Amino acid sequence: MFPIDLIGWAVILLLIVSIISSAVRVLMEYQRGVVFRLGRFAMVKGPGLRFVIPVVDKLIKVSLRTVAMDVPPQDVITKDNVSVQVNAVLYFRVVEPEKALIEVEDYLYATSQLAQTSLRSVLGQAELDDLLSHRDRINKQLQEILDRQTDPWGVKISNVEIKHVDLPQEMKRAMARQAEAERERRAKVIHAEGEFQASQKLADAAGIISKESGALQLRFLQTLTEIATEKNSTIIFPIPLDLLKPFLGPYEKEKN
Repeated sequence: MFPIDLIGWAVILLLIVSIISSAVRVLMEYQRGVVFRLGRFAMVKGPGLRFVIPVVDKLIKVSLRTVAMDVPPQDVITKDNVSVQVNAVLYFRVVEPEKALIEVEDYLYATSQLAQTSLRSVLGQAELDDLLSHRDRINKQLQEILDRQTDPWGVKISNVEIKHVDLPQEMKRAMARQAEAERERRAKVIHAEGEFQASQKLADAAGIISKESGALQLRFLQTLTEIATEKNSTIIFPIPLDLLKPFLGPYEKEKN
């Protein structure tokens, strides 16, 4: 009888330990426990040491931390019929654990599939230039669409970012030619504006010189001085007769 009693007590002790272990749950600070009692939703338990009724209750842990999900590259045809490949990253978290378990079978998989389809749909309505230069606006539009559709699941979409846009090689070459042509256009415009401003300044200078007779002579002498600094060449410079009149005036008077 003694060995049988010892085995019986051991079985009872083992059963007690098993019941206690199944009744005790420890939840981390970032976790919530959704309790189902006899298959029906009962409550949501917070972090710490929590007790459930064995066999009757079932506790499922749900993480409330933000999830960074990579959206696989998607083949997209833009509004202006350009085929591109785009990938993105999605940031979201669970705000209502009971809905994340009850309203959808697998909220992680469902959110990923919804992000892929929404990415193709939204980018298909945008032109390539908008996709390359107005990403913030497209990101905000994607975030609003996904957040509205995942709200019944208790999931909050905090941000959506387009990471990379892969263009075909022929489109890259066309854009390079376009950028080069744009730079050439700007260079020609800047050169033309410089010529126009220079011509205006020359016209103003000519107007001032024409009003003062001595100004032209001073400019002429200044030009001779600048040329005289170069001693490695011979320069034939025409001299206007008006420049010599002040010197010939006394001689003509003596002759008369």
